[in-house]
Amino acid sequence: MKINKIKEMSSPELEKELGELKSELFKLRFSLATNGLDNPMKIKEVKKDIARINTILTQRKLAESQN
Repeated sequence: MKINKIKEMSSPELEKELGELKSELFKLRFSLATNGLDNPMKIKEVKKDIARINTILTQRKLAESQN
């Protein structure tokens, strides 16, 4: 997911997307442990997306607290 797309989303949408990504990460890790993955780099991509969303949410919270 691109950072520009993340910045365009509202905070509730980001919270929803964050939950979906965390559940996807859980499924990917479970799949890796049981039978292996076709694309193990998918875990890295999902983790980076989670970090990007958390960064944007934190920036928004800080901006609100300063105003």
